[in-house]
Amino acid sequence: MSDESGTPPQVTKQSAVPKDSKLGTAEVDDTKFTQTGSQSLNTQTALNEAANRQQTFNMEKGAELDRVNAEFFAGQDLRRTQATGAENRLTTKVAGEETRASQRVSGEEDRANITTTGLEYRAGLETAGSQDRQLRETAGTQDRLFEKARAAEERTTVGKRGEEERAAIRETGTETRQLRETEGAQTRQTRETEGAQTRLTRGTEGTETRATIGKSAEETRKTDLQQEQFRRYKENRDFQQSRDAYKS
Repeated sequence: MSDESGTPPQVTKQSAVPKDSKLGTAEVDDTKFTQTGSQSLNTQTALNEAANRQQTFNMEKGAELDRVNAEFFAGQDLRRTQATGAENRLTTKVAGEETRASQRVSGEEDRANITTTGLEYRAGLETAGSQDRQLRETAGTQDRLFEKARAAEERTTVGKRGEEERAAIRETGTETRQLRETEGAQTRQTRETEGAQTRLTRGTEGTETRATIGKSAEETRKTDLQQEQFRRYKENRDFQQSRDAYKS
């Protein structure tokens, strides 16, 4: 900041101007200057210097205020940035601590869950194995009992079937023998009857055949005799005709 006291420069008082003097007004950098028509050069120069010093003072004060404001706002921005950075770092640190704590708790919970799951799974496997073994034992016992009962029933059924088959075979043999005896007796009777009838038929056929052959032989002899008589007749006729023709 500037070390000046901030007191504006002193302006030399001038004597009053005559009443008939004409006043002129000029404005330089927002500063108004009044001139009299009969004012001397020194007075005018003094006024110009005073106006220049006032303008310089105003400019310096404006620049000083600008620097103060810039430094103040820069400090404010720096402090704001530092505060924001500190808050961000603190927030990041707290977030990191909370994240690590959450991860640690999550890891502990995961491990606890995995341990519990493993214990439950092993307990389930143990229970399932026990149940499976008991089921296999029960199934084996029931299978053996079923097989024993089935074998006993099968033996009983086979024995009963054998008895029935033997009885049936025995009855069949008896019936077959009786049937064969009856068939044999009937067959013999049939053969005897057929033999008698065949002999009678053969006798009748022989008699008829002989009679037929005798008749046939007789007819053949008659036919042969007739043919011989016709041949002789024809030869005699032919001879007589030949002799008669020779005589002529």
